[in-house]
Amino acid sequence: MKHNSIPTVLFLCYFLELSSASPTVFKAVIKRTSQRPKSPGASTPAKSHQLVNIGLAQGELQNVLGKYANANEFLAGLNLNSDTHPEHGYIPFTDADLMAASGNHSSANVPSLMSASTVLAEPDGLQNLTQTKVANIMKLTDDVVANFDLLYYGPMAFGTPAQTLTVSIDTGSADLWVAANCRSCDDAQFTPKASSTFKKSADKFSITYGQGRAVGVLVQDVVTIGPLSVKNQYFGAVSVESDDLNAEPNSGLIGLAFGTISTCKKLTFFENLLASRQLEFPIFSVHLTRQNIEGSEICFGCFDPRKTTATGSITWVPLVSKTYWTVAMDGISTQNKTLHTNLLAAIDTGASLIHLPDSVAADFYDMIPGSHDATADFGPGFYTFPCATSLEISLSFAGKAFSVNTDDLNIGTVSENSDDCLGGIVGLGEGVPPNLAIIGDAFLKSWYSTFDYAGERVGFAPSVNNVPVKAGD
Repeated sequence: MKHNSIPTVLFLCYFLELSSASPTVFKAVIKRTSQRPKSPGASTPAKSHQLVNIGLAQGELQNVLGKYANANEFLAGLNLNSDTHPEHGYIPFTDADLMAASGNHSSANVPSLMSASTVLAEPDGLQNLTQTKVANIMKLTDDVVANFDLLYYGPMAFGTPAQTLTVSIDTGSADLWVAANCRSCDDAQFTPKASSTFKKSADKFSITYGQGRAVGVLVQDVVTIGPLSVKNQYFGAVSVESDDLNAEPNSGLIGLAFGTISTCKKLTFFENLLASRQLEFPIFSVHLTRQNIEGSEICFGCFDPRKTTATGSITWVPLVSKTYWTVAMDGISTQNKTLHTNLLAAIDTGASLIHLPDSVAADFYDMIPGSHDATADFGPGFYTFPCATSLEISLSFAGKAFSVNTDDLNIGTVSENSDDCLGGIVGLGEGVPPNLAIIGDAFLKSWYSTFDYAGERVGFAPSVNNVPVKAGD
């Protein structure tokens, strides 16, 4: 895609864009019944009424329940790792910073940025600057399977010399791991003996996602994304994977939640970037495409105005917990009706759907004429609604409403020639806090999302995926 005129991406830095290589998968329990598109340059049109792949939907639910098995303790402030405040010395992302990114340089307080005329057309991106602070865009590939945008992954380098693998991005967990010396694994993997900077520890590494499990040892090495590098980053070198994980062509995962919930009890990669003061701004921003292999990205230390339709506008929502990226969810609306809630909502790029407490999901579908509990056909938590129904749905976080694209909440017709579709809002069931909601990609595809570590908040700006998308107080 060529851009003749592109707004400046926010940075005071050396800026690169990376292309991704082979796929990686986080959602271990999801069973694929259709093939991933083969060409990395192809795109798949959205099909809101294609036949549902129930294995994907059921697997997603199992995965989420497994990932949030400790949420009761974490959200209550129990069994957390120490918060070392890696953001010390940073200030929250400001409106002046945002205006500068959008091309408004009139304020005397706005730092000097690269002019729009020096921005190169994609895929070359923004090039070398003389400042010492750094930002980087990692290009992501959307793993499109059936009616699902299953996960988003990009390249990350390990060791010296660098071994480039792919990792999926996950704001719902806080560990980094890749396959290494795994005899039964079919995926691209890290080779420790080929790295001169590799350090092994005596600590074991084990992490579980639903039915999937990865086991190995905790190690240290240089880990790099573009110009951003951490010399002694801890990560799991996984030598044994469950069948569910090994069935997928993944190399690993990068957890972007807070290190307070890290299984290995170490700082995350992003936190180490903050602690070493490598980033100009203490943020990362995420753009997720809809049924399109190319175009997604994560912007470390920066905000990319090319991915939003709202120049100079972010709606900020404060965090209620520095564990997951958790905000207060006080309502959900559809069909001109509003259901008031009192929930803790984890903003999770590693989940495909929107998951609500069972009672809230039931009350939500009660507002949609013709909807039905689909437990008998698809299992607990699933509901159907008439495919012809035009749903206008919005979620409210801290009193601010955010609309959701209808296509992302319709995961397919329930059977051939059926007029009913399966809903992308799913009841969670037992095993997680009764007031927990998981807000996954079905929401995030509508909103360019900025995670402000120093500001302890998440910001949403309307995504270029949707025109228009509504936000309001």
